[in-house]
Amino acid sequence: MASITASLSPLFVQGRKTPSRTVQKLPASSFRERQSHAFVMKASGESSESSTSLTIVKSVQNIWDKSEDRLGLIGLGFATVVVLWTSLNLVSAIDRLPLIPSALELIGVLFSAWFTYRYLLFKPDREELIQIIKKPISDILGQ
Repeated sequence: MASITASLSPLFVQGRKTPSRTVQKLPASSFRERQSHAFVMKASGESSESSTSLTIVKSVQNIWDKSEDRLGLIGLGFATVVVLWTSLNLVSAIDRLPLIPSALELIGVLFSAWFTYRYLLFKPDREELIQIIKKPISDILGQ
C-alpha cells in the first residue's frame, strides 16, 4: 500500500513542495493576461423579476393616490413594522428557551408531513388545495 501511495503522490500533489523537487510556478504574465480579458454583456428586454417589482410599485402608488385617509395608511404601515419587530423579538426569545425550539421543530416537521400527505400527494387533493387557495383570492379581488 505504501509503495502505491509513493508512486501516485507526484500525480496528485501538484503545487506543493516535495522533498526531492519543487514544482514549477506559473509566470506572472499569464495571470495578468487572464485579467485583461473582460466580457461586456448588455441586457436586452425586461426580466420577469423587474416587471414584477414594477407592478408592485405601481400598485402601491395607486393605493396611495386613491386613498382619502393617508394618515391611516401611514399608521397602518407603522403598525406593520411594529408587529414585525415584536414577532421577531418573540421568536428569538422563544428560541433561547432550552426545550421549546426542539418541540416546535418536531411540531413543524409533523405538520409538514401531514400537509404533504393531505394536500400534495394525490392529484384530487392538489386540485382541492388549488380551489381552497383561489377562492379567497377571488373574493378579495372581487371576481
